[in-house]
Amino acid sequence: MGIKGLQGFVARVCPDACRTVDLREMAEKHRIDHPDFPPVVVVDAMSCVRYWYTPESWVCGGQWREYLASLENFIKAFMAAGIELVFYFDGVVEEKKRDEWIKRRLQNNKEIARIFQFIKTHRKQPGREMFVVPSALPTFTRFALKSLGQKTVCTLQEADFEVAAYGLQHNCIGILGQDSDYLIYNTCPYFSIEKLRLDRLVTVMYSREDLCRVLGLSLTHLPLFACLLGNDVVPESLLGGFWQKCLVTSPHKNNSYNRRTNVLLAVANYISKVPCSYSSLKHLEEMLPLGSDKTLLCRGVESYLLPGQQSPWIPPNARNCQMFSLQLQTAMCQDKEIFQVPSVPVGTKAACSQLHLHPLAKEQHIQSENYTIFNILSNGEIECSNSLEDECDTEIPGQALIYRPARQHIYSVLLESEKGGACPVVKEWFVYFGNPLQQPELIQPVQPSIPGGTPNLKTLWFAKGPDVEKQRYSTFLACFHLQDGMEELQALEAPVAAFCCLLAYLMMQVSSLSLEDLNAFVALILCLKGKSAAQLAGLQLAQVDSRAVHLGAVFVRGLTTLLMANSTCGFPFRMDDLMPWEQFDGKLFQEKYQQSHRGCSLEELLEGNVSNCILLDSSIFFEKCTCPCIYLGIFSESHQAPSCTSKYLLSSQSHFSEAEDLCNLNAMLPKV
Repeated sequence: MGIKGLQGFVARVCPDACRTVDLREMAEKHRIDHPDFPPVVVVDAMSCVRYWYTPESWVCGGQWREYLASLENFIKAFMAAGIELVFYFDGVVEEKKRDEWIKRRLQNNKEIARIFQFIKTHRKQPGREMFVVPSALPTFTRFALKSLGQKTVCTLQEADFEVAAYGLQHNCIGILGQDSDYLIYNTCPYFSIEKLRLDRLVTVMYSREDLCRVLGLSLTHLPLFACLLGNDVVPESLLGGFWQKCLVTSPHKNNSYNRRTNVLLAVANYISKVPCSYSSLKHLEEMLPLGSDKTLLCRGVESYLLPGQQSPWIPPNARNCQMFSLQLQTAMCQDKEIFQVPSVPVGTKAACSQLHLHPLAKEQHIQSENYTIFNILSNGEIECSNSLEDECDTEIPGQALIYRPARQHIYSVLLESEKGGACPVVKEWFVYFGNPLQQPELIQPVQPSIPGGTPNLKTLWFAKGPDVEKQRYSTFLACFHLQDGMEELQALEAPVAAFCCLLAYLMMQVSSLSLEDLNAFVALILCLKGKSAAQLAGLQLAQVDSRAVHLGAVFVRGLTTLLMANSTCGFPFRMDDLMPWEQFDGKLFQEKYQQSHRGCSLEELLEGNVSNCILLDSSIFFEKCTCPCIYLGIFSESHQAPSCTSKYLLSSQSHFSEAEDLCNLNAMLPKV
């Protein structure tokens, strides 16, 4: 979150603290000073994604191949200068940040509502001033960077803390991001992603020393300064009275400054007169209206101390291991081979140093190789941010609700709820219209329907052999009520099979989806193959349809549900096969959606590709049913999966491509 107003304060009041630097020159100096260590920039990826997303279209669900090309260009620019990059992503939302997380999500809801109002009024995308990142962009950015060969870290605690610690411990030439907390940590230099000129590798470096000179403080004062201005630990709402006292006595009050600037100067003036000691900190805690928790200030200052650092404000024996003890106390998976915890007293130094999570639960999380399962196993909690969904379109449920039945099955597999006894609920913080986010929703795991029962995690994660591979695949499909279609799905290329899973599940869950919607999705996957990022960038839309925007966001969020199921079931798919650049393009889907809904011919819908046009006339799907529930081409009159006796009639012509198999939808109907 950073400190409100500090970044702007530095730019306006401390121009000497904003130095234009050439990263190539800094890298060369690093090589001379440290010939055995390559120059490294550690990247706070979460504060960079909005700057990395350079495609013109952002509202339609994401231009994923264009975005992948943009990331590749970003990496190449640094590689050309001999600079290595290490990318950090938030892996958890810490409890101290939950209130702020909720506040931002609710504000985002209002912004999204305004975006949809604009689209409905003007039939086009709003300007960049209304920009929001496409749904799930940070999630897929992690996997994109890994696919491009970059070191990518998903954190176990606050990301800015781990970024600052890595930068200090590995002697990085700097941190690239846009978070004023990096002005507070005593770590390597802080570079602005907002000011970065990629073609020249020039940006602004913010100097802590120059900031301190203007404020009349030392580096040791900065953590207390941040806390007394309000941060993730100390709420601003508790500090108004203190600020007013500081303003009254401050000699720096300037009517040409806004109130926040004067508050920053007044608080700095107050701190400069306070002796740097633990007793001074305790006195401040007693003076401030901190309510029942008089340790807020102490914890806030401590949150800025990196490993090995000391502070005169906090004696060494006052340091604590709160984060580790929380993880130890709340671990939901008690299987020590899956999620191992030490048999030492919780909260002790030994517990902090001996926290061992099994590599498949912890290390894959850190290395961005799985998705969300660590959070569920460690504390039974999961969150999902905003999506571009239209609150006024009541015919399409929120994606959080659409995919909840699949998540319940995933939770059951992950927490092995079929073993009997009380099944732990999972706390969901999912954003959708109508959810006030006042508390988490408690979601009960539901065992999927698998003949012989659900395999345990040891089998899914550790066992080897063709039978286990089959179990992984069938368990994955069972999470989406598609276990009876295993043979047919395995005959398709993996990205297309995953697309079929998601589309089939959507047709079962969303009764308002029409034949035209189905045709648009199928045309999307058929026409996307072979298109380059440049071709997709050149696609021009005459107008933007708000319902297609909503459906695009729902589909992309569905891909994250596939990632979660895949991670849980032992990776029956390669994660690369579930990525949006293999499955989706926002503008292309808009085009196919609009073509389909205005009754274009199949030849036009499929861009004249004869092999794609074989049999897309899927209207026959609706001749035998009253409800458009697709089950990989099998329809029933309810949203329940058909019986396992249903038969498929896939093409027997071995020379058919997977696109032709998909198009031959008529042949996928059951015998009647």
